[in-house]
Amino acid sequence: MKKQHPCGCKTFIVLRVGMDFKLKCEQCGHEVMLPRVKAEKNIRKILE
Repeated sequence: MKKQHPCGCKTFIVLRVGMDFKLKCEQCGHEVMLPRVKAEKNIRKILE
């Protein structure tokens, strides 16, 4: 993501894809739901 999570981590795990994206922070485990348009705009790089 372009902006980092408040815990300091920049990487998220994608849990669900549809009209909304459900993302989970890799460092603290916090889950976030974002609209698809906002998530696609803010994704910087896809890691495998």
